[in-house]
Amino acid sequence: MRLVWQLVAVAAVALIGSQGVAAVRGNPWLTLALGLLTAVLAVLVHGWVVRRTEHRPSLDVAREGAGAAIGRGVLIGVAMFGAVIVNIAFLGGYEMNGLGSLTGAVGLFGLMAAASVTEELMFRGILFRIVEERTGTWIALALTGLLFGLMHLFNPNASLWGAIAIAIEAGGMLGAAYAATRNLWVPIGLHFGWNFAASGVFSTVVSGNGTTRGLLDATMSGPVLITGGDFGPEGSLYSVLFGVLLTIVFLRLARRRGHLVPRPARRRRADRIAADATLPR
Repeated sequence: MRLVWQLVAVAAVALIGSQGVAAVRGNPWLTLALGLLTAVLAVLVHGWVVRRTEHRPSLDVAREGAGAAIGRGVLIGVAMFGAVIVNIAFLGGYEMNGLGSLTGAVGLFGLMAAASVTEELMFRGILFRIVEERTGTWIALALTGLLFGLMHLFNPNASLWGAIAIAIEAGGMLGAAYAATRNLWVPIGLHFGWNFAASGVFSTVVSGNGTTRGLLDATMSGPVLITGGDFGPEGSLYSVLFGVLLTIVFLRLARRRGHLVPRPARRRRADRIAADATLPR
């Protein structure tokens, strides 16, 4: 039941916040304010509901070191999306026409902050963490990654390939980032950095949600497997490639830190071996 209560609590904040942001979408400053407010409230509600249902503090959103962890995640997300755009532009799929809209970028900052925080709380902070306890890291990574991809099928210009790409490059990568760090700040920063770079900086389509007007005025054209087509660069093979590479890096880091959780059967077998080793001979 704790999974249900936690999901309901955070989803309620996400729903109310998204409705509020949609209502003021024409005003970038109100969009920024409501987006940031939604993000903060979602974190507070997540901490509260974890304390109530699990009788412990929510350590994965602890304040200590949060700023630095978010900053690292943002840098990784921006650098990753920048690398995707550079490769697409090299093949002629992305063309910059000049400067775009500063106020547009301001509104997108708030919108992407709300989306990245609420989605990470639900998918990594609740679903991945609780499923991992029952099944181990690998199965939790696969299941929550698949769910994360399928969720994007409901977007306006969604495609099956786009959902598969999101499941691989984002669902896997963000779950692995959580496993490596055991906090939500790095995945939140990474998610936000990627989304804001895509919309607020390079003005591309994000997950099939239509064109955005950010800091750069740009156009995209070319093969769907290179540009992502109507779904946006997240449907590009470059995004999948870089996402898989980062997933491998995070998983290697998680293994080195001893953060990978084995399947229950393996845990029980390891416990029995450890117990046998301590018995007097």
